[in-house]
Amino acid sequence: MTNHVHLIFRSAKGQKPELLLGNFKRYTSKSIVQAIKENPRESRKEWLLEQFLKAGAKSANVKSYQFWRHDNKQIELWSNQVIDEKLNYIHNNPVEEGLVFHPEDYVYSSAKDYSGDIGILEGVVVVK
Repeated sequence: MTNHVHLIFRSAKGQKPELLLGNFKRYTSKSIVQAIKENPRESRKEWLLEQFLKAGAKSANVKSYQFWRHDNKQIELWSNQVIDEKLNYIHNNPVEEGLVFHPEDYVYSSAKDYSGDIGILEGVVVVK
């Protein structure tokens, strides 16, 4: 999505979800900010970095750039039915937003992996 991300994940080693999410957010925020800085074609570079700095200045636990918000809407997936519901919601979100006609057409979705093709995201585990 253009302004948020949906994830379904679990720890293979029993780690707490909030620790995994924190690691994910730290790694991706640093990588995204670095990609913005290094991309000579990013026309909004100065504006984006300024916005991330302003957001970081408002938070006591952020040293410089803040990319992700601190709040998360976590939903425990406690049954196969709930997993299927949430997965369908995630896959259909870009369709509902009018970004694509079919879920598997959204380039950053795992829907393509579930349709029998291979998407661009590494490490997607298709659960059936």
